[in-house]
Amino acid sequence: GKTYDARLEYSAFLIGSRTRTSTGQITGRGLEPTRFSDKWRKRDLAAHFERDKDRVSFSANTPAAPLLPDAQDQLSVLLQIASMVAGDPARYGAGSTLTLPVIGPRDADTWAFTLHGEERLYLPLGETLTVKLTRNPRREFDQKVEAWLAPSLAYMPVRLRITQPNGDFVDQQLRAVDTP
Repeated sequence: GKTYDARLEYSAFLIGSRTRTSTGQITGRGLEPTRFSDKWRKRDLAAHFERDKDRVSFSANTPAAPLLPDAQDQLSVLLQIASMVAGDPARYGAGSTLTLPVIGPRDADTWAFTLHGEERLYLPLGETLTVKLTRNPRREFDQKVEAWLAPSLAYMPVRLRITQPNGDFVDQQLRAVDTP
């Protein structure tokens, strides 16, 4: 249809559980988030995309941020990049960079992803040829985000590794694909 709902959830010993959700519209330009939430350690923070006011407001009582064109949230950005690469794989070869405005639960930032060459993964799903992309931290408390996109699955992420500044990480790998 014309809307989407995305959810990323994980639970790990000592880290606890974390749930991120993104909801929004599907447009000719791609995903347009309307709300992003991040629930972790008894905190439930949200960002609200106020397109009629060209701003993003935050439940954390941090100052509103300007809503830039093509802005994504920290979850939808991976799906948006997957669709961009799927739409024109030749444009996004090894060494190319994708830069998008990204909204978190407290602020806005710009994330740059570097695409690497093909990489063969051995996942619970089975052997899969992928394209890896990496978002390296720019500041002291930024996370490193690595994602592997599978061309055979319309470039959807099949592995996601999020590394905290202290070295703790979550590594999610695709186990199965259900067909409708």
